[in-house]
Amino acid sequence: MKFGIFYELSVPRPFSRANEWLTYHNALEQCRVADELGFDHVWAVEHHFLEEYSHCPAPEVFLTAVAAQTQRIRVGHGAVVCVPEMNNPIRVAERAAALDIISNGRLELGTARSSTWTELGGFCADPDDTKKTWDEFVRVIPQMWTSDDFGWEGARFEMPARNVIPKPFQEPHPPMWVTVTTPGTELDAAERGLGCLGVSAAPFAEQERRTAEYHRRIANCDPVGSFVNDQVHTLNFLYCHRGHPRASAGDGVDPRRGGRRCRVRRVLGFCEPHPPRRRPRFRHCEGT
Repeated sequence: MKFGIFYELSVPRPFSRANEWLTYHNALEQCRVADELGFDHVWAVEHHFLEEYSHCPAPEVFLTAVAAQTQRIRVGHGAVVCVPEMNNPIRVAERAAALDIISNGRLELGTARSSTWTELGGFCADPDDTKKTWDEFVRVIPQMWTSDDFGWEGARFEMPARNVIPKPFQEPHPPMWVTVTTPGTELDAAERGLGCLGVSAAPFAEQERRTAEYHRRIANCDPVGSFVNDQVHTLNFLYCHRGHPRASAGDGVDPRRGGRRCRVRRVLGFCEPHPPRRRPRFRHCEGT
């Protein structure tokens, strides 16, 4: 089992530039501490226009800062939105390779379709096309990383033959994942040899069922990349409290206000870098 942290970079109202600064810099401080404590990975999302919930539209920038300020923790792009109106796959391959170089080969690349009309509509993207474009993205990106002369003519993306540079530091390329928010997407991941990055909660029995079926299918997959990534993240809620009786009972616990989310097989804590008034503040919150 591996342990990590996962960031949405939530910012509470009232919005201010100072609050967003605090959120980013507290998160960076937490990442430095996580690296020192031996956590295995840190993930950051890509979201757009989702006020309060996530102010993280450029995770590759945040993760580059994480990579520069840490030594061993892996950095997870969780996940790049595979919609051409938001991201061109050439630019995804280029940015990811550069981040892998900066991090000395610590990148994990997650992929996603986007799940909100707020985001898709903001970029004038058609929700009915996102699965098709995601499928093209996950097929072309690893080929851009491993080929010196790559061209493509697809349904939503095409390019003449070019050498997409730089190449990733990891050989043959970083592990690839797909975010799983609805049942069935884990099967899409398995069929393509991609890691299953679960980001929605389900009962343990349901998680075990999905995980077993994922492993059954990925054993006979046709991988889109140069190797199979058969790792699984699954999500559940935990409650953390200093007092053992309260923590054991968990009475009246609202996981959105004091709990911690975790993942089985890889366990991720969802950190809140902008602390409520009643919680201990990080150094940056105290202005030191």
